[in-house]
Amino acid sequence: MHVAFFLTPKEEIVWLESDFTVRQTMEKMEYHRYSAIPIIDDNGKYIGTITEGDLLWKLKKSMDITFKETSNLLLKDVERHRDHKSISINSQIEELKALAINQSFIPVVDDQGIFIGIIKRSTILQHFFK
Repeated sequence: MHVAFFLTPKEEIVWLESDFTVRQTMEKMEYHRYSAIPIIDDNGKYIGTITEGDLLWKLKKSMDITFKETSNLLLKDVERHRDHKSISINSQIEELKALAINQSFIPVVDDQGIFIGIIKRSTILQHFFK
């Protein structure tokens, strides 16, 4: 079975642009109650996923920064500690199993690496437990 069947398209999810600030990122995470959000660059390509943990480590290393100053700190300057792998829209469902163990969602890209959406772990589990 093709992964496109499980895709939640980009238009229906929350994602971040790489030039967002840390403050914008934290506010988006808080508002949507997400602990991880995909990041795309100016060309629409998937570049990684930011997590709450990544932000906490950055703030810990920058102990003297105030919340107001997080508006001057760019998301692209935050080190990401986990590699959230993406898959191609042309992949088969079997390729999702291993990724779903460690990722709550799997970013999906087209043949040029353009981010087109995600596949949620819950969707994968629902499919396999039917």
